Amino acid sequence: MPADATAPGGPAPHGDALRAEGLVRRYGDRVALDDVALRAAPGEVVALLGPNGAGKTTLLSLLAGLQQPDAGHVGLSPRQVGWVPQQAALYRRLTVRENLALFARLDGIADADARVERMLAEADLADRADDRVGALSGGGQQRVNIAIGLLADPPVVLLDEPSSSLDPRQRERMWRFLAGLARAGRAVVYATHDVGEAERYADRVVVLVAGRVAFSGTPAALAATAAGDLLRAFVDLVEATSTDAEATS
Repeated sequence: MPADATAPGGPAPHGDALRAEGLVRRYGDRVALDDVALRAAPGEVVALLGPNGAGKTTLLSLLAGLQQPDAGHVGLSPRQVGWVPQQAALYRRLTVRENLALFARLDGIADADARVERMLAEADLADRADDRVGALSGGGQQRVNIAIGLLADPPVVLLDEPSSSLDPRQRERMWRFLAGLARAGRAVVYATHDVGEAERYADRVVVLVAGRVAFSGTPAALAATAAGDLLRAFVDLVEATSTDAEATS
């Protein structure tokens, strides 16, 4: 039976920043998510792990309000969620400041100029504020992408494969930034294929297999099922859960 440190739909601690229950999403006859529950506490970093097609991006899109579930409930409005897609929607010919100011106006953020300056400082972009975004490294562009998602000062930040195109140095700098967001009390939820990244940075991992939660708990708890080897534990869980799903289909 798949490991399950936190049963989907079970009681969550008081004061969760994010809580979703019973999420179902279908595309025609295909069920992309089936009775998925997810919670994240203030200051918690949660990694969504799973093979391709497991439903990670679909889950994030429901949490961000980009799609509506066919069943279930998300306990936040989209205005309370900062969404950072894998592909940054940036205007390369505009400066960093101009990009932030444009998205602040589009989002109807009060006192947009002050908010832009604050995000430039928080994202360590003040010294590049007047540079065109196209001149930045991949890591710099990703920090602009994250800063845009934070303009409305949301309590929850959702990121889809945030480090997929970054080199090790850029990745480390980005994670220092995200760790700072968590220390400031934001819940950070991100999808990744990198098991090592989940082990290093996440307080909790949620493993999705075939649209269902196969495990939710600490990286150490999952690794303990394979003598401390998180990658081996993850692969074993995916294979066992996939076999169970095929046997019952």
